[in-house]
Formats: sequence, structure tokens, C-alpha cells
Amino acid sequence: MRITSKGQVTIPQAIRDAHGLLPETEVEFVVVDGVVTLVKAESRRPDRADRAIANLEGSARAGVTTDELLALTRE
Repeated sequence: MRITSKGQVTIPQAIRDAHGLLPETEVEFVVVDGVVTLVKAESRRPDRADRAIANLEGSARAGVTTDELLALTRE
């Protein structure tokens, strides 16, 4: 197995399947005594701000230009 010029490596399908590593799964590298281990990142419960933002996604109305919106934020 090789690391690409972009620093990427492919996790074999059997390992992904066995450990539930789906696309978009957050992972971390842990180094202990010179050994690098890939682990699933701790899942974070969405907080109140995350839920508020999720509720607003896709709710922007047409008719306001970016410049108008920026002007409103500067008032």
C-alpha cells in the first residue's frame, strides 16, 4: 500500500465494511510510541446552533442580491 502524492491512502473494502467506515466518516490518526493508528473520530452531538443552521439551510429567498445582503449586515 502506498501514500499518494496528495497524502492519500485507500482503506481496503473489507476493513471499511468490517468497521463501518462509510463515505464521509470522520477519522483521526493517533500516534502512540511511533505507531500510527486510524480511528473513528468521536461523534459530536449536534448542538443548538447546529440544529438552527440545519433548519435554515435552503430557506433563502430569491430577490436579494449578494451586495444587498452584505449591505444589510453592515448597517
